[in-house]
Amino acid sequence: MDTKFDFGGIDAEKTVYIRQVETRTLPQEIQQQLPGIETMYAVHDADGERLALVKERPLAFMLARQNELTPVSVH
Repeated sequence: MDTKFDFGGIDAEKTVYIRQVETRTLPQEIQQQLPGIETMYAVHDADGERLALVKERPLAFMLARQNELTPVSVH
């Protein structure tokens, strides 16, 4: 299936992906700054680069929107 799909003007460069991450999977230096926190929410760009890491899911969406980005949840 190589059919092109019109996403209705969604700018892929402005889309970010929000996903839950387990703190234990983060680099050790970050883990040390998060005692007692088991999960965080990461904001990633279309290339998979992590742009931000926040404690709560609603905060991740708010952060994206405040920066004129379109957040999408990733499971």
